[in-house]
Amino acid sequence: MDVVTVFGASGFIGRYVIGELARTGVRVRAAVRRPDSASFLKPMGDVGQITPIAANIRDDASVAAAIEGADTVINLVGVLFPGGKQNFNALHVDGAQRVAKAAKAAGAERVIHMSALGADTESDSVYASSKGIGEQLVRDAFPGASIVRPSIVFGPEDDFFNKFAVIARLSPALPLIGGGHTRFQPVYAGDVADAFAKICADPKTAGATFELGGPQIYSFRELMEIMLDEIDRKRCLVPVPFAIAKLQAAVLELSPIPVLTRDQVRQLRHDNVLSGDFPGLDDLGVEATTLDAILPSYLRRYRRGVWHS
Repeated sequence: MDVVTVFGASGFIGRYVIGELARTGVRVRAAVRRPDSASFLKPMGDVGQITPIAANIRDDASVAAAIEGADTVINLVGVLFPGGKQNFNALHVDGAQRVAKAAKAAGAERVIHMSALGADTESDSVYASSKGIGEQLVRDAFPGASIVRPSIVFGPEDDFFNKFAVIARLSPALPLIGGGHTRFQPVYAGDVADAFAKICADPKTAGATFELGGPQIYSFRELMEIMLDEIDRKRCLVPVPFAIAKLQAAVLELSPIPVLTRDQVRQLRHDNVLSGDFPGLDDLGVEATTLDAILPSYLRRYRRGVWHS
């Protein structure tokens, strides 16, 4: 039975990937900073199939120990905003390189690295540029690595629709940064996980880059309108010029968990849709899930009179 080590296993996307991998019959090492917090992953597989282990992507020894004896290494670690030692450079650049080098040294057969749609070494966004640099370093260390670039990912635990639904419960208005014209191609977390499992199972995908997006493209305004419809609330959608949004973000990003950062404002200047230059879900045999098939299952809790945990 193959052994797959997954870094970032207890995160939003990680829990879906772990479940899909378990269904394929492989043994999974869930590499996380706090194994006790990942015990919820165990029931996703048979007894003993999923093992949470301690590993910090910023530490050479723990990364090497987590990878030793693994056939495939998957790196899902990433952050949307920096916080202390968990910053873009430490995780997306140094951490990505550390995992790839350790996998090569340990003789692993495969490395599958999660980047992001829009990854670009020349981007004015620190997030996007760190993802681009990380991709390069991973391929330098492990030339046969597979790269996965998802668009914005949605699902019950997401940090997009849930965040704006919470804001809509508390505020009479929602900001449309840059007028709300930025385009997105949201992809369901379950589909991303399915893609990872299929890439893991198919040696022919080694060295390939995949872009993952959903079946439809929406503007930011359209996504806010869909969210408001699902939670049955009417809110003013207020266009906010990029320059003003940047000033607001400078204050908001002082919060430990910022609603908006200046780097995110820079990202919103660019569409987040598939380029068409790389294979995607269709090529992997994954049927993309629509927003309306999933959103009602977790956004209805934000409606008036509905208990919210």
